[in-house]
Amino acid sequence: MNEKVPVTLGESYEIFIDSLGSVGEGVGRYEGFTIFVDDAIIKERVLVKIFEVKKNFARGKIEKVLVKNVARRDPICPLYNECGGCQFQHLSYEAQLQYKYIQVVSAITRIGQIKDATIFPVIGAKNPLHYRNKMQFPIRFDGEKAIIGCFAKGTHNVIDTEHCFIEDKQNNDLLIVAKELINELRIPVYDENTHHGVLRHIMGRVGEDNTLMVVIITATKELPREKDIIRKLRERLPNLVSLHQNVQPQHNNVILGEDTKKLFGKPTIYGVVGDFKFHISPKSFFQVNTEQTKILYETALDFANLTGREIVVDAYCGTGTISLFLAQKAKKVYGIEIVSSAIQDAKKNAQENNVRNAEFLVGDAVNVMPRLLKMGIKADVIVLDPPRAGSSEVVLETCAAMEPKRIIYVSCNPQSLARDLATLQNLGYKTVKVQPVDMFPQTNSVESVALIEKA
Repeated sequence: MNEKVPVTLGESYEIFIDSLGSVGEGVGRYEGFTIFVDDAIIKERVLVKIFEVKKNFARGKIEKVLVKNVARRDPICPLYNECGGCQFQHLSYEAQLQYKYIQVVSAITRIGQIKDATIFPVIGAKNPLHYRNKMQFPIRFDGEKAIIGCFAKGTHNVIDTEHCFIEDKQNNDLLIVAKELINELRIPVYDENTHHGVLRHIMGRVGEDNTLMVVIITATKELPREKDIIRKLRERLPNLVSLHQNVQPQHNNVILGEDTKKLFGKPTIYGVVGDFKFHISPKSFFQVNTEQTKILYETALDFANLTGREIVVDAYCGTGTISLFLAQKAKKVYGIEIVSSAIQDAKKNAQENNVRNAEFLVGDAVNVMPRLLKMGIKADVIVLDPPRAGSSEVVLETCAAMEPKRIIYVSCNPQSLARDLATLQNLGYKTVKVQPVDMFPQTNSVESVALIEKA
């Protein structure tokens, strides 16, 4: 270990927290050396035990809070200190929103080197608890019984959970019932070390009028006691309208496999955002916080500033949720998505919502957008809502080649957003304003909508 490192693994040090890290952890210094501290708050003095030491930084856990920030709260969940599902329950909700604002500002100004954009305060949720319409929890066997819950922080150890404070009530009901049935029926649970067993994950999705979809993810095509499972789930979950089995035989951490079989009920449920209803299938992407999704999409629509004459390209359209919002005020919307099943859902969603000016295309935006350009289709507005890793540079270059007046970028990762905004700036586009929206209360995640205009 470098002799200049002033801290020792396993030892404790008194540290003053003066800033935040990229995922909301506290940052302090000991003799000028950077220490990242989980669950620490700015302006707190804490006694920290070091559990990781690197050349340029160390990580530690709080042993004792010596000087407490007034924003500190007792977590509502008794499993908070063990579970990795939430990261901000030790903060008042007002402080959570402020911390997320600091994350966005820091990323955009430091990583993106963008100094003159307006960054608005985070729009908070009216209901910061029990908001998640989608649950996907791993299943394990503890030697005596099946357990279901979130992973412990930084591990694949499952914390057995009876009630998750950010999950919808329907998903919490499913959590309890699923454990009861697995243990009653003695269904073999998958072991990720030996790769033996059947049950890997349980997924719940809550739709319109509290309807419930359940997806049982298995390592095998066979589901033991399938008829009993179907019967008992129907008996104990009165809102169950859609039940599926998804097969994931691969030896990896990917939750869903390629093959899905409907066991009972409807193939999809409906999710409602504003005036639109969307089909949700087992593998559909749909935002997990329905109330905040409406605010997010309305913000994107407002930033797009459509008059009814514009051609819009939605480059990562998923099941067409944002596309349909934009189609209300656009001349034409082209939605692009690489997942063919999502495009099928998008077409169905457009048809059932009587949207006739949206066209959905299967393929990678890198290939489809140049094809549109060759056909003489030039976008007035482009919407980007990429995965957490952000857009590829090729997609951003293709966007600039289409010469839109405005680009609307929706992101769940301030760091990748900032990086991509810097790339767009080099391509002749200026970030005008950014509106963060708290889609994930109690966690360190924050969604943002950015308006970028041709410079």
